[in-house]
Amino acid sequence: MHLRNILAAALLLTGLAACSSSASDGRAPVPAAVSPAELKKVTLRVGDQKGGVKSLLTAANQLNGAPYRIEWSTFTSGPPLLEAASAGAIDVGRVGNTPPIFAAASKAKISVVSVAKSNVERETILVPPDSPLPDVASLRGKTVGVAKGSSAHGQLLNTLKKAGLSTKDIKISFLQPSEAFAAFTQHQIDAWAIWDPYTAQAQIDAHARVLADGRGASNGLAFETASTTALADPGKNSAIRDFVQRVVKAQLWSNSHTDEWARAWAAETGLKPEVAKKAVSAGRDRPIPLDDAVVASEQQLSDAFANEGTLPGKVDFAAFVDRRYGPDIEAARRNG
Repeated sequence: MHLRNILAAALLLTGLAACSSSASDGRAPVPAAVSPAELKKVTLRVGDQKGGVKSLLTAANQLNGAPYRIEWSTFTSGPPLLEAASAGAIDVGRVGNTPPIFAAASKAKISVVSVAKSNVERETILVPPDSPLPDVASLRGKTVGVAKGSSAHGQLLNTLKKAGLSTKDIKISFLQPSEAFAAFTQHQIDAWAIWDPYTAQAQIDAHARVLADGRGASNGLAFETASTTALADPGKNSAIRDFVQRVVKAQLWSNSHTDEWARAWAAETGLKPEVAKKAVSAGRDRPIPLDDAVVASEQQLSDAFANEGTLPGKVDFAAFVDRRYGPDIEAARRNG
């Protein structure tokens, strides 16, 4: 009887170990892949910003042959996109380096699942062409527009820190990009922290001057971020696995096809062709592994926000990272 109990306990532990081996980074177990017939029934709800991902996938012919239906939604910036993901209104979407930190601080039901690195010179703090401000230090006491919790918010924080300032030394006007562009051109704000294609639009349409860019202030990371509800669903999980590989292949394709992507982006969103071309030519994404170095970089940014009191407390960024698609993404990088 004692031996039977030992064997039963051993079998139980073996079963638990098998279950945990299917989990990702100690999180919920990863659902098994569904059959092609089941995948055809899936509708993947994808969040996008200014048509960037949709136009890229379209131009790269990566939407052709997708074995599931895609339903697109457009958001003004990363924070509202992640709010929708946490609420289960969308399944996956691309955001910059800061929105996942703010989402994590609010205990959002999201996980980052893949990452790319972009040109930080296109993350800018802009001033009007007639602005007397010569440098970042001169922003003290001035009003700066930025989307709260966006990548521009993170870049602004670190840029000020480099100049010996904090966000408490300026007046922050939290504005979404379309609101901020109007405020910028009407001189209602002194400076604007923003990213492409809005940087390109402001430079071309409003002759904006770059006061500072993201060099030394931004890690340039952008994440595909998924709802934990979607990740736990077998059909959605299989669709996201396929989708992130298509994004990686499209990003690699864009390195030598900037004109095609720019035309597709302009057609998708109504951007001026010259704006789309300037943004695309300067800001291509490079897919990279979602490794410990990425997590550490995000943790540093998270800690910077927490230390300034912008976040209610310390965020453990690693707890919001899911690496289940790592091997698939690496294969797409090698073969893309």
